[in-house]
Amino acid sequence: MIDRAMKRALFLDRDGVINVDHGYVSRIEDFEFIDGILDFIKTAQANGYLLIIVTNQSGIGRGYYSSEDFERLTDWMLEKMQDAGVVIDRSQVFHCPHDPDSGCDCRKPMPGMFKAAQERFGIDMENSWMIGDKPSDIEAAENAGVGHTLRIETNRPLSGNIKKMLLKGMNA
Repeated sequence: MIDRAMKRALFLDRDGVINVDHGYVSRIEDFEFIDGILDFIKTAQANGYLLIIVTNQSGIGRGYYSSEDFERLTDWMLEKMQDAGVVIDRSQVFHCPHDPDSGCDCRKPMPGMFKAAQERFGIDMENSWMIGDKPSDIEAAENAGVGHTLRIETNRPLSGNIKKMLLKGMNA
């Protein structure tokens, strides 16, 4: 059961932050968690942060894979996260299925996914964090009023120093 009383959120991009971005990851056999990410998430949750995943999935809009493929992979990912002790359910995963030319308000750098999460969970955006690997991740978070952002290198584990800095900042 998700604690709906949590107000601060840890927003994470999926591909390149949670899992290795092999390009349009849509199959279980292509999904690989980035080393240390699940332990980092559990520590953030122990410090009062609600995990929210915000992910552009233009492969759906481009016809590379289906919404059903995305949902199947998401269900599997959530099960593996839960098995590792992460508190999460499907309501905490926001995705944009549109191609980049659609003009939607949910595709990062637009703030739509963040705004939807804020409305659903009553998130205190100013005291929340976003970790992403692309400029559009950070821009979307800033457009939504997320108070703290960190852009990391794609497919790289968070270093010990970055983890300590983040956790110290999260406790401030």
